[in-house]
Amino acid sequence: MLKQYLLTPGPTPVPERIMLAMARPIVHHRMPAFTTSFNEAAEGLKWLFQTKQPVLMLAGSGTLAMEAAVVNTMKKGDKALCVVGGKFGERWRNICKAYGIEFVELTVEWGKAVDPELVKKALDADDKITAVFSQANESSTGVRHPVEAIAKLTASRERVINVVDAVSALGAFDLPMDQAGFDVLITGSQKALMLPPGQAYIALSDKAWARTESADLPRFYSDLKRERKAQAGGETAWTPAVTLTVGLVEALRMIKEEGLQECFARHAKLAKATRAAALALGCTLFAPDAPSPTVTAVNGPGGLDTGKLVKQLRDKYGVSITGGQDAVKGKIFRVAHLGYFDTFDILTSVTAIEMALNDLGVKVTRGAGTAAAEAVLEAGPNAK
Repeated sequence: MLKQYLLTPGPTPVPERIMLAMARPIVHHRMPAFTTSFNEAAEGLKWLFQTKQPVLMLAGSGTLAMEAAVVNTMKKGDKALCVVGGKFGERWRNICKAYGIEFVELTVEWGKAVDPELVKKALDADDKITAVFSQANESSTGVRHPVEAIAKLTASRERVINVVDAVSALGAFDLPMDQAGFDVLITGSQKALMLPPGQAYIALSDKAWARTESADLPRFYSDLKRERKAQAGGETAWTPAVTLTVGLVEALRMIKEEGLQECFARHAKLAKATRAAALALGCTLFAPDAPSPTVTAVNGPGGLDTGKLVKQLRDKYGVSITGGQDAVKGKIFRVAHLGYFDTFDILTSVTAIEMALNDLGVKVTRGAGTAAAEAVLEAGPNAK
């Protein structure tokens, strides 16, 4: 028997406490028992998003929320600015293209964060742009984008909203929706919320809700005005993900028990430990200037095909991490520290990587990565 360890940036491990909650007999989604759970989840999501706005629950993946963000706030003739620095930036572009929305692509080198000055220049140069679409965290490259700076740029432009994909970010680092001025913020169940895939969450500012009045793109299932009306009454417009909603209640309770800032600090420390371990093993970081708090992207040492490392870890040690995609396929590997992760998850991943690299003929100092990670993980909360 080979014990399995899930260290991917989504899906992420689901705590036993949440699985037990979801194992209870299912309830009907139009009955009081579900309404009670739904209302608790709805209030908890507002706390997590740090917003006074309703946070809508959608039965689908994070991509459903991305598509809903486009079709509910854009109209024919609008123009979008899409920040494209990885696979998920490409997704914003592709959704706009699918709905016939004209777009400007702000291309960012993979492994780099977008420069807000370039966003400003694009907005100043084209007064047809009515929305900026970006990622808080580009998990395909391990980059944390400065979405707060982008929100400041759009705040003074009445015609422009900012839309933030925080699917692999919200709940792992601080993204206070109202304070930062995000107009649309979305996330998904299978990341920091520690749930299985299948539920997405979206919140709109007053500025974004006003845009829904003139939006004229096709929509039916993802009609957010219809959802807001239904969810204000404790139910959804369509059949919800009942079991995931029950699990969400438990997940939000767990995060509240830990404390939001404490949760952010845990993610930051795990990320720092993972980066320290990679460097101690003689590797280099793919995104050294804007590293993600949720997933660390590492260049393969000595030109190693990282697909071989991913396969060796999975097949011999039962450890699942992810490799690179498209232009960086075979060139990087990615280790997650998102959601239900703590000290020994990081030590497990680092030790397994040391062993797998040795198997593949890459000379590493045994224990160097583990020792570097331990030094960070054992340090006090105020350690630099």
